[in-house]
Amino acid sequence: MPSPEIALTQRFQSAFVAAFGPEHADADPIIRPSQFADFQCNAAMGLAKRLGKKPRDIAAEILAAVDLDDIAETPEIAGPGFLNIRLRTEWIAAQAAELSADARLGIPAPAAAQTVVVDYSAPNVAKEMHVGHLRTTVVGDSIVRTLERLGHTAIRQNHIGDWGTPFGMLIEHLLEVGEDSAEATLLKTDPNAFYQAARAKFDTAEADGAAGSSEDAQDGQDGQDFASRARRRVATLQSGDAESLRIWTHLVDLSKQYFHRIYDMLDVTLTDDDLAGESSYNDQLEIVCKDLEADGVATISDGALCVFPEGFTGRDEQPLPLIIRKSDGGYGYATTDLAAIRHRVRDLGADRVAYVVGAAQELHFQMVFTAAREAGWLPESVEARHVKIGSVLGEDGKILRTRSGASLRLMALLEEAVATARTVIDELRPDLPEAEREQIAHDIGIGGVKYADLSTAHDSDYTFDLDRMLALTGNTAPYLQYAVARIRSIGRKAEAQGITAAAAPRVENGAERALALQLLDFGPTLAQVGAEYEPHRLCAYLFSLAQAFTSFYEASPILKESDEELRAGRLALAQLTERVLVDGLDALGVNAPQQM
Repeated sequence: MPSPEIALTQRFQSAFVAAFGPEHADADPIIRPSQFADFQCNAAMGLAKRLGKKPRDIAAEILAAVDLDDIAETPEIAGPGFLNIRLRTEWIAAQAAELSADARLGIPAPAAAQTVVVDYSAPNVAKEMHVGHLRTTVVGDSIVRTLERLGHTAIRQNHIGDWGTPFGMLIEHLLEVGEDSAEATLLKTDPNAFYQAARAKFDTAEADGAAGSSEDAQDGQDGQDFASRARRRVATLQSGDAESLRIWTHLVDLSKQYFHRIYDMLDVTLTDDDLAGESSYNDQLEIVCKDLEADGVATISDGALCVFPEGFTGRDEQPLPLIIRKSDGGYGYATTDLAAIRHRVRDLGADRVAYVVGAAQELHFQMVFTAAREAGWLPESVEARHVKIGSVLGEDGKILRTRSGASLRLMALLEEAVATARTVIDELRPDLPEAEREQIAHDIGIGGVKYADLSTAHDSDYTFDLDRMLALTGNTAPYLQYAVARIRSIGRKAEAQGITAAAAPRVENGAERALALQLLDFGPTLAQVGAEYEPHRLCAYLFSLAQAFTSFYEASPILKESDEELRAGRLALAQLTERVLVDGLDALGVNAPQQM
């Protein structure tokens, strides 16, 4: 069941062969929606340049060769050579009937299913997730949901920060306060408070040591003991000391409980099985360095082992280094990322790898990808993409923070969204049971925040505006959720009246045609989102679909229609719309309440 654009493309490409020869079979018909018809073929101008003829003459030759009798009325030539196409209503109705009977809702099965590794979320152990983690988490989760809906295998990789220098400080602080203490439980509820307490203790020790103060010498000595112990603990941990690893594991386990609270709140699909933190590559870092050096990809520069990926230069026009091993023998993000990409290609069998990470990391990832290709670890057959994530801004146009200037806690933001939605639900629907109002408030509050994020191009910044996110009008989750709830309400009333939907949707008038055409575009839209990692295109599609349903509902009464056949056909069209809206929202990770 091809969409209108695909069906028209196939017919016009056949016409190009018939009119101009087989060498033009690959010419793009450039089928686009038109305000003057349903669609427009814009190929004449490009073919005119190829063939050295006038565009309108080319359009006439295309018109003479194309066979659209069963799909559309005879196209009209407009302007310099556009072909305006109005589809036959009966063809649209037949396609809508096929769509209604299709369990996949017109989503095309991939010609070859792929394994796609998606790296997203990536919080840090013992640190609070802040608003900056919102986008990497919800965009990545929407991408994997979409890929799976298309029939690909999506492998989630949550590359958490769970290794490195800060853990010496954190372990020593945990030992001081006690692993079973109230302060230790902050790792499950407010990990940033635990981290900041450890950091303050370490910084105080550093300051006292630098000042060499004799005042309150005992406190200074205690501080120095903490700082030196923290440094020694890092080396002990990285050497594989069993006790240090046990405490480190305890720290990670406590933080994971906090991550679960966030992920459960956001309704994202990440689990412990998806954790692939920095520590998981620790035993590969030395091997990575040896292999790169042995293959001549990495060289020693100023005491550090570096790769100089081709095409990257600094402001001084000198080759830009990607440091693989520091001059002091330590490893950095580049080492871990190279180990990770080799693992994802060799061991996980990735056909594609997507990194849903902040836009500021663009240079780093492009250099890592290039270095991996030069090492032969990332073959040309495997696509690597940095899905650049923009920032969440406050009303002042700056990165969203608290009034004190600290990063805004993600949990606090999510709780505020749900509480705001609950206030509205309690006011408008006090008749509903408590548990149902609680669930609806969660779906609307969390759905509103996620959708506002997803409806913006992932590499663009956007302003966080809770009132707009939860509005029932405009391109928002509540608007789409309300459209679903309205259709479900119609279905309940129809069932109570003994009205059943027809086997196929009814498509006759203009509003029905417009709605059916929107429905037919669901599969191609989802395929494009999966190929380009652009959830905002799905949001735009669903908003247009909901608008088309509103126009249909106003123009085509359902339950009040006296003609039984007409009523049943319109009910079928409404229920098909519900299925597509719910399926599309699910691909975004947004729930659709039964009622609002």
